[in-house]
Amino acid sequence: MPKAKGKTRRQKFGYNVNRKRLNRNARRKAAPRIECSHIRHAWDHTKSVRQNLAEMGLAMDSNKAVPLRKRKVKAMEVDVEERPKALVRKPYVLNELEAEASLPEKKGNTLSRDLIDYVHYMVENHGEDYKAMARDEKNYYQDTPKQIGNKINVYKRFYPAEWQAFTESLQTNSWDCPENQ
Repeated sequence: MPKAKGKTRRQKFGYNVNRKRLNRNARRKAAPRIECSHIRHAWDHTKSVRQNLAEMGLAMDSNKAVPLRKRKVKAMEVDVEERPKALVRKPYVLNELEAEASLPEKKGNTLSRDLIDYVHYMVENHGEDYKAMARDEKNYYQDTPKQIGNKINVYKRFYPAEWQAFTESLQTNSWDCPENQ
């Protein structure tokens, strides 16, 4: 469908646009940002990806770096030519990556403060009686006895040291209290 007459406008030059900044930002967007800081700091923008990775001791293609063994008849030793190993000019990158990979993984999952308080309240007031916990007025979500037991088990699994200290404090409080005797 043709455009309506008189609706097209000729393009005018934008004098207020900083072309230098515009081109710099376009170049920056064209080259993707390298997430790994070790590789990003050692990267040389004048070289190709393959050359950069070879200097760092990393492989561009994992299939070529660790070739699969062929099932063919082995060639004579004279015929086999070994390629010279690529010279690693930036071994510190590889060392930093290995050191980072060897660190133990941080435990990211934690329980909400509400759930921890809920478990503490229920165990303090009812002990191991899950049916009484299910009938408690603080059971806002109307959990069944089995669901409450699962929540307590999750808390035990996530915080075993805190659970141990909590149960010991409950036992000492029950011995000190004259009402329970």
